[in-house]
Amino acid sequence: MSPVKGGYGTTCYRVQWSDRRFYRWLLGIGLTPAKSLTLGPLDIPDEYFADFLRGCIDGDGSIVTYVDRYNTPKSPAYVYTRLFVSIVSASPRFVEWMQTRIQSLRGLSGSLMIRRSAGRRDMWCLRYAKRESLAVLRWIYYAPELASLGRKRDIAAPFLRPPDSPRRRGPGRPMVL
Repeated sequence: MSPVKGGYGTTCYRVQWSDRRFYRWLLGIGLTPAKSLTLGPLDIPDEYFADFLRGCIDGDGSIVTYVDRYNTPKSPAYVYTRLFVSIVSASPRFVEWMQTRIQSLRGLSGSLMIRRSAGRRDMWCLRYAKRESLAVLRWIYYAPELASLGRKRDIAAPFLRPPDSPRRRGPGRPMVL
């Protein structure tokens, strides 16, 4: 591990391996040089996929939450906490594969979006919202002692606890838990 100057004068650390067998193994599971552009499906066993997904979110993803008060002029009760879990990549094959694997393992569909900017490569985003984002977070943070990026785990932490008590709704409005 060696220190590297980061943005705003911060110090970051870079880990670099020089083991040929490890490099060949990484190629064997589907990782490639210049991975952000060429990455496709990877050979990740089902039992490790949640850990792999957590690493992807820690690296090239985000967990975003905010309080939405957009409709409060209609009613002060219309205040909602929004939650989104996203993974971003320049490789459409990788993002489509991720969506398919998550769908097959957990039944979560998410949505795919493309961000286009003039003079730049397209960026693909796999995004989970609402109940699916909760399901993703509870799946990838299945135990408290897991290795993870602290600042993203801190954002997820309030959503990992079960709700205090089920909310009640009036007649005619079913509630989905």
